Amino acid sequence: MKGVKVIGFDADDTLWETETHFQAAGREFCALLAPWAPPEKAAEELFRTETANLGLYGYGAKSVMLSMVETALRLGGDGVTAAVLGRLLETGRRLLDYPIEPLPGVKKTLGELKPRYRLVLITKGDLLDQERKLERSGLKNYFHRAEILSEKREQDYLDLLAELGTEPRDFLMVGNSIRSDILPVLGIGGRGVHIPFRVTWRHEQAEPPAQDPDRFRELTDIRALPALLK
Repeated sequence: MKGVKVIGFDADDTLWETETHFQAAGREFCALLAPWAPPEKAAEELFRTETANLGLYGYGAKSVMLSMVETALRLGGDGVTAAVLGRLLETGRRLLDYPIEPLPGVKKTLGELKPRYRLVLITKGDLLDQERKLERSGLKNYFHRAEILSEKREQDYLDLLAELGTEPRDFLMVGNSIRSDILPVLGIGGRGVHIPFRVTWRHEQAEPPAQDPDRFRELTDIRALPALLK
């Protein structure tokens, strides 16, 4: 991994915990919808609604909240009361305000890397929500800049690297999602380090590429990243 000049870091489930909160919200949704659908069907219908709505609502808590309400009305019809809808909205609001604590080793690792590289936060989701999470995380000052994208496709990374004045070969992306953080970056000639989180949203799951000492590695702990780059 010689020659890296800019390191991009995903945020959710790379720097701080997110998916466990969303999965807890999903379980609450299934419990509330129990009168109209078994848990497996409710969960599958919610996932179907969320993925169908990505083009309209994007990613994040607000998208999940709207998708929960839409799915509840589709499954329960007129039987879904105002009280149930209120509980769903409250579940969604909690997703906007859960505690943001850096995962183990994150601060130490960013502190080691900052003097040697330009560090860029690259995440996707709702602009206000992601900005608030970054502020509450206490990590903002470690980064040269923060980019909140609606998607992470090859062209999105190319546009960002052009703004940074960085060639893909000099760029390394670090994240927990093979689909969003690794494959698009490898596709444009960049490099990737995958650090799996213990749970991953179905939409972000993909088969990892083969290990490549120069372009792709998988680590179990972010604290191993400085040694890898040395």
